[in-house]
Amino acid sequence: MTTSATDAPAPARPSRRLPGWAKVLLSVVLVIAVFFAGLRLSVLPGLRDLFGTDTHDRSGPALLKSVRDLSRFDAASGTFQVVVDLEKDARFLPDAIRGTRTLYVGTGTVDAYVDLGQVGERDVTVNGDRTAATLRLPHARLGRPALDADHSYAVSKQRGLLDRLGDLFSDNPNSEQAVQKLAVRHIGDAAQSSGLTARAESNTTAMLQGLLRSLGFTQVRVSYG
Repeated sequence: MTTSATDAPAPARPSRRLPGWAKVLLSVVLVIAVFFAGLRLSVLPGLRDLFGTDTHDRSGPALLKSVRDLSRFDAASGTFQVVVDLEKDARFLPDAIRGTRTLYVGTGTVDAYVDLGQVGERDVTVNGDRTAATLRLPHARLGRPALDADHSYAVSKQRGLLDRLGDLFSDNPNSEQAVQKLAVRHIGDAAQSSGLTARAESNTTAMLQGLLRSLGFTQVRVSYG
């Protein structure tokens, strides 16, 4: 009995299965990824406590870089609070894939001062019997806004999928730097229109009048500009 060529068994195809070492490596990578994802997303709080970290302050002593004399009188200080809503979008990608939105409450202070160091001899006039004095001072100015870190905080943070995946294995210490700078700018703008400089000039006038009257002056006139 003869066998036809069509009944011959087909040649075996080469196997495309992963080798054993590759399977082991892939399993280890997946376990590590799930482990760190659980820590970052607080899915496994027990592991976070088990592998908790201790904080040690190993900073060196502060170094004095420069010293300058100040001759300004801080006459008023204002505290401001602003809500910053900062959104960053990626081109051609939906927000669910790539993008961030941060809602931040910023609290800060701004000082208003009068620079007495700019007062010259011609700006101070005293009569002969030293009972009347006239002073001409520069207008009050605003200092730089100072953000209060203890009373400033992020209310919410929305991130796209790619941003979340990027944060699983790395921390971004500058993640709030943009909203903090924006909060400082808004606080400075609010101080400009708050009337803080007028309050500073009024307080400076009252301080100088009280000081000179305690020295025997009965008439004290203070002007600005």
